[in-house]
Amino acid sequence: MRPLTLDDVLGAVNGKAVVRRPDARDTVFTGVSTDSRTVKAGDLFFALAGDKYDAHDFIGGVSGVAAGAVVSRITDCAKEGFIQILVDDTLKALQSLAAYVRRIRPIPVIAVTGTNGKTTTKEMTAAVLSKKYSVLKTEGNLNNHIGLPLTLLRLDDEDAAVLEMGASKQGDIAELCGIAAPDIAIVTNIGPGHLEGFISMEGVRAAKLEIMDYAMTVIVNADDEFLMEGVLEKNKQLKREIITFGIEKAAAFTGRITDDAALPLNASIRLPSGVEMDITIKSGGMHNVYNALCAAATGFLMGVDPDGIARALSGFGGVAMRLEFREVNGSTVICDFYNANPSSMANAVKELIRQKKGRRVAVLGDMLELGAYAEQYHRELGRWMAAQPVDVFIAVGSLMKITYDEFNESRQASGHAKNGSALHTADAVAAGQILKQLMSRDTVLIKGSRGLKMERVLG
Repeated sequence: MRPLTLDDVLGAVNGKAVVRRPDARDTVFTGVSTDSRTVKAGDLFFALAGDKYDAHDFIGGVSGVAAGAVVSRITDCAKEGFIQILVDDTLKALQSLAAYVRRIRPIPVIAVTGTNGKTTTKEMTAAVLSKKYSVLKTEGNLNNHIGLPLTLLRLDDEDAAVLEMGASKQGDIAELCGIAAPDIAIVTNIGPGHLEGFISMEGVRAAKLEIMDYAMTVIVNADDEFLMEGVLEKNKQLKREIITFGIEKAAAFTGRITDDAALPLNASIRLPSGVEMDITIKSGGMHNVYNALCAAATGFLMGVDPDGIARALSGFGGVAMRLEFREVNGSTVICDFYNANPSSMANAVKELIRQKKGRRVAVLGDMLELGAYAEQYHRELGRWMAAQPVDVFIAVGSLMKITYDEFNESRQASGHAKNGSALHTADAVAAGQILKQLMSRDTVLIKGSRGLKMERVLG
């Protein structure tokens, strides 16, 4: 983060400084924090209030370390001379300061949203752009109304920023774009995720496409017909530059798998210039070809040469807990612990099926946050999986019990009941005990929503 003066902050957050020393105006803030446990010297601490905590309660301790704090009420426990900047809403102040930093650093900002693939696409895109630029990127999954401002406030001398934007309800993307002012937007796909907040697929699409109101160039998945329908309709008024990528449909950037060996996955990407690049995707997965296409399109638009794009994508090692391949006691385990929704679950099972080592074992946990659609999507998953060459299915959780029942009923109805076995457990620990007994030089997929903590399957 570039240092900010007290006057910089006061102007950005529309705050009032409450201080007891004459040299307060000389204060310089060199970092920002919202966590009293990790605050450092020189930090400006934002006292956020949540459902379970109020950071104002920790101002006393913070005042012995930080250079100042943004508060919505003055706290008497602060040390003598500690600067408290009084505002109406500390969260809004955090967002306003981030927007200010963005305004004074007019670098290209690339925003990544969509139902699936956001984090991997963000990481691939940052890797590609790093071949030419110094890049600020979202760390981990800090993609919400708090995480995105904190990311922007780390901005120092970087030449570009790649920011992930998540949403769980209408207006979330617009709020984030209002802070980040993206120049280029990537929309990976539209699927049934967070339906509790969006109510319908149309609601999901409308929320993600709020990004078109801000970015002048939008990179979208041509193979996602539902997405493209919304993009083209909205663009009748907005007239944005639409850049397409795809595998099945005609697009500006196209990709194809050139070698269907289990790992690594070899693919080819064709640029609008006609240049065709061979890349190796270490983490496998057809969906990662789409993610690579997003990154390649962004790199091309930003002037990264084709050789640099290819080297960045082939050198990309994947993201922890997302389609991560491990060798465990002679078996290949596909660890996709991070989250799950119907489309990402189907993609992961397809990757399991693509593997050719031993039996195909699917250990799947509940898909959460689907609201009224939960039973429907779990039932559909069971019917679909019953027709796939899955040898063992271990269902984990109460919702996945629906999938388990549908899986068994569908296989019995089709006369394929002997083509594999299915078991149901209440939690990931119990599933791990079962898996340990039956696993023998197999290929195993472990996936479920974060609430299931599916990493516990491996102990």
